Amino acid sequence: MFKNLILKKLRHCWHLIQQLSGDSAYAQYLQHHADFHASTVDAPAALSRKDFYKLWQDQKWTGVKRCC
Repeated sequence: MFKNLILKKLRHCWHLIQQLSGDSAYAQYLQHHADFHASTVDAPAALSRKDFYKLWQDQKWTGVKRCC
């Protein structure tokens, strides 16, 4: 039982690390695309993992991101 509790906590910590680092961003994008765009007739195809992360990085680092 103690072992299961530790494994559960470790999985939770790993999930949080993935969320904070952006590792799960592509999976979330695919889930969103399937939920909201699959029923649309003229919906664009989902981006590849490479294209998604390139777009994600470009959006993150393009433009002024500071106050001064």
